[in-house]
Amino acid sequence: MRSRRMVPLAVLPALLVAGLLVAGCATTSDPAVVPVVPDTAPESVERLRVEVLERYPHDPAAFTQGLELHDGDLYEGTGQYGESELRVVDLDTGEVRRRVALPAGDFGEGITVADSRVWQITWREGVAYERDPVTLAERRRVDYTGEGWGICHDTAADRLVMSDGSDQLTFRDPASFAETGSVSVTRAGTPLTQINELECVDGVVWANVWQTDEIVRIDPATGAVTGQVDAAGLLSDAERAGADVLNGIAAVPGSDEFLITGKYWPTLLRVRFVAG
Repeated sequence: MRSRRMVPLAVLPALLVAGLLVAGCATTSDPAVVPVVPDTAPESVERLRVEVLERYPHDPAAFTQGLELHDGDLYEGTGQYGESELRVVDLDTGEVRRRVALPAGDFGEGITVADSRVWQITWREGVAYERDPVTLAERRRVDYTGEGWGICHDTAADRLVMSDGSDQLTFRDPASFAETGSVSVTRAGTPLTQINELECVDGVVWANVWQTDEIVRIDPATGAVTGQVDAAGLLSDAERAGADVLNGIAAVPGSDEFLITGKYWPTLLRVRFVAG
């Protein structure tokens, strides 16, 4: 045990007087003294739950990495080496209408439609594919640094928002894919990592948190998490067999509804995020 050095009792009165004198001199009117007021106010995080409106069939062999509904077409990006694809899927039946495979050495991640192009990113390969939204044909490849997880098009700011599994969201030009900035994501003041698939809608970013049943709502201007969705218990026991984690968010244009699913899920759900 460390020893303590005791102050003799005879010295204590003098120390107390000296302390009072110092304290009396240190007033807020003294320009050399700046009072510190700690900012202890937590960020406000709204608690939400999932209201299921409808259920659709989903390919249980799809390792879902990205999901987006655009002009009536449901785009889905899938992962795994040798199995990664970009697809256009019939929402009602789950049938794949069009598909294009990535090279076997690329692990597909998030996708987004930005104006007249589709962007599809890769996990550790540092390559983004620009594709034609109708034919899915490759137009070009753009290199980037770091991992790729999720991506979405923030139409309000006309920029791409990209995640890499850390607490950072990176902003990119939707035409050139050049990096234009970044923001750190925090929940109640604490950095939030494992940010995965993204969906931009109405100036905010919705994000899956990898390996959890959480979806969070992020203010991209500040990085603050403003809402947290509990999406647990969406699958029956029979559906859960063989299914992996929740992943995939697509806003339904013109509504407050979303499509959500997961990796190897046999079901895709149309939902609302409601207070609860």
